[in-house]
Amino acid sequence: MHETLYRRPLPSDTIAFSSSEGKRLFGEALAAGGLDGYFRVAEQFHTQSDPSFCGLGSLVVALNALGIDPGRLWKGPWRWFSEELLDCCVPLDEVRKRGVDLGQLGCLARCNGAEVQLSHADTADVESFRAALRDAASSASVLIAAYDRAALDQTGSGHFSPIGGYHAERDLALILDVARFKYPPHWVSAERLFAAMRPVDPTTGRARGWLSLRSREQGTSLGFSLTCDSQGWSALVELFASTRSALKAATDVASLALAVAPLLSHLELRSATATAHRERLSAARSALTELGVYRQVQLAVGTDASEATTLLLLAMMDLLTPAQQESLETLSPDLGNAALATEVSNVRAQLAALWMHAREKS
Repeated sequence: MHETLYRRPLPSDTIAFSSSEGKRLFGEALAAGGLDGYFRVAEQFHTQSDPSFCGLGSLVVALNALGIDPGRLWKGPWRWFSEELLDCCVPLDEVRKRGVDLGQLGCLARCNGAEVQLSHADTADVESFRAALRDAASSASVLIAAYDRAALDQTGSGHFSPIGGYHAERDLALILDVARFKYPPHWVSAERLFAAMRPVDPTTGRARGWLSLRSREQGTSLGFSLTCDSQGWSALVELFASTRSALKAATDVASLALAVAPLLSHLELRSATATAHRERLSAARSALTELGVYRQVQLAVGTDASEATTLLLLAMMDLLTPAQQESLETLSPDLGNAALATEVSNVRAQLAALWMHAREKS
């Protein structure tokens, strides 16, 4: 007969949220302003739906707490984030097998409407982590911590959970553990939690860290998002690195378009189900086809691929030489449409996360 489990006892140096001391800490932190962000997170708190979905579960809590409209149907008429809607960047079947790393979760957050500040513990210090805790406690941001459970004397290894608040006087962070079947929410030393981020994640070769998430000011972009195929994330990273090299050698718009062509199969047009989002996406695509650069790209790659190719080129402008940028800006002096500008910004943010992986693996 297989062993079954019902939760684990918390280590002695952590404080259960529902204990007498946990309640007292909550009251003190609330009075001191360290729990101003708690309520928007707590009202969206849920248990991860799969043992490997701690990252996705944490992100669902964060996106719903930030009030981001996914623009796509969850069930019935309702638009709402759940793990199965987080289908860009990394295939869900791959997440079930391996989970996600910090960079991948940041990419997922960006392509679902969040502004993301990603921090690795090996390039940060505990004071910067405390600053992030204070910011999340008192502003419209949500913080997700990525840490090694073993370093907190808990069972398991890499884990994600949202942070519910900060008791500054006692230097305690409130972990709202999304694996509620395993550990309840608890208070833990911020210094110890930061130390638990420092062990190297074997999938990335880097320390873990944290994500500070906000709703993107210009509104959620729901059109194009990067995806991985069956070859996996690392293969896409290598492809992007080779694309950068090809861009450097390009001499005109046609060769620029051909340079990004290998990425086209990874740029997916997602289906928006909300009327307002469909209209915004339609406006963005219409504005895109009016650009001079679109018409030049269309001549080089054909009509079917011209829309995605043009979007990629605009999103990768900062990777081009000044002369290449000038050639594109001459053809597209002004994007002229807020929805298109948002779409370009969204894809650029995903590409930035992808290139970060490339640099880490180089």
